[in-house]
Amino acid sequence: MTLADRVRTAVAAVSDPELRRPIGDLDMVRDITVEGETARVGIVLTIVGCPAAARIERDVHDAAASVAGIAQVTVEVGVMTSDERRALTEKLREGRPARQMPFGPDSLTRVILVSSGKGGVGKSTLTANLAVSLARQGLRVGLVDADVHGFSIPGLLGIAPGTQPTRIDDLMLPPVAHDVKTVSIGMFLREGEGAVAWRGPMLHRTVQQFLTDVFFGDLDVLLIDMPPGTGDVAISIGQLLPHAEVLVVTTPQPAASDVAIRSGLVARQTGQRVIGVVENMSGFTLPDGTVLDLFGAGGGAQVAAALSADADAAEVPLLASIPLSPTLRHGGDVGVPVVLDQPDDVAAQAISALARDIARNGRGLAGRPLPLTLN
Repeated sequence: MTLADRVRTAVAAVSDPELRRPIGDLDMVRDITVEGETARVGIVLTIVGCPAAARIERDVHDAAASVAGIAQVTVEVGVMTSDERRALTEKLREGRPARQMPFGPDSLTRVILVSSGKGGVGKSTLTANLAVSLARQGLRVGLVDADVHGFSIPGLLGIAPGTQPTRIDDLMLPPVAHDVKTVSIGMFLREGEGAVAWRGPMLHRTVQQFLTDVFFGDLDVLLIDMPPGTGDVAISIGQLLPHAEVLVVTTPQPAASDVAIRSGLVARQTGQRVIGVVENMSGFTLPDGTVLDLFGAGGGAQVAAALSADADAAEVPLLASIPLSPTLRHGGDVGVPVVLDQPDDVAAQAISALARDIARNGRGLAGRPLPLTLN
C-alpha cells in the first residue's frame, strides 16, 4: 500500500457519531493526496450544519496524523449532493421502503415498554438509567420518550435544550447521549413552547413517526418510556407493537401498586408480554443502618403476584427493588445518570443488576424467520 492508501484506510475507519458506522462505508471520504509528509484529506458531510461536523473533522485529522510518515494533515470538508444523500438513505434503509416500521415481529431488536399505572413513581428516571446501563454492557440501545404530555427523557440524559434530530432527506437521526440514541417530542417544540395539548389522533401519529421516520439503525434493545396509565398512547403502541415486552414500575404503596396492575393487564390484552415488575422508591437506609419504608412495603410483590395469577400467562417476577436514593434524584435533576456518575450508589447498583438480568434473559428466536442470505 502507498502512503496515501494507508491514510485512506485510517480515515475510512472513522465512525460517524450519529450513524455509528465508518465514514468509508457511508461514502463520505473523497480525494486523498500525500506530498512528502503532508496529507490532504477530502471528506463530505451529510448536510450543511451537521451537528457532528467538528467531531468528524477532528477524528479524521487525528486518524490521518496517526499514520506513520505523516507529519501534517489538512482536512477539506464538503457536503453531499442531493443524489449522494439519496443514495445514502437507500443504503441505510437496506431495501426497506420509506416510513416502514422496522421493529415488527420479525425484527431482531428487543422492544421493551416501561410502564406504570400512575405518574410520579420514577418510571422515566428508571428508564433513562436502565438505557444507559444496558449501553454500558455493550448493547446498542435506542430510547423513545412516548410520554408526549410529560416528556422528561432529554433532561434526564443531559441533552441540551434545542437539540434536534439531524434530518437527511426524510430520515431523522436521533441525538446520542451516553451511547443511547434518543428521541422525544421535547426536541421538536419551539423555544418557549413548553406544553403539548394533543388528543388521540395527534398522539398516535407522533408515536408512529417516532417508530418509522427516526433512523435508529441496528439496535439490540429499544426502550419506550410510556406515559402513565392506559390511555391513547398505550393503545396506539399496543396496536403498533403487539409483540413488545412490558416492564411494570410501581412504588411500594398500595395507591401505586393497585393501579400498576391495570397497566399490565391492558398490555396483555394487546398481546404484549409482561416480563417483570420493578419496585421503585423502596426502603431508605438511614445512617444507623435501619431501613425506613417511607412509601410502605410490598407493593412490587403484590403487583407481581396479581399479574402471575392468570393461569394462561407466564409467571411475572419481581425483578428489582430500587431503594430511595437522593443521589439518583440529584442525577436526574442535573442530567447525569447515576449509573455513570455514582455507580456505587445503592440505586445505581440495583439498576445495573436489573440491566444485567434483562440482557441475560433476552428475547427468544423461536418461531421467527432470520434474515439470512445464502451466497
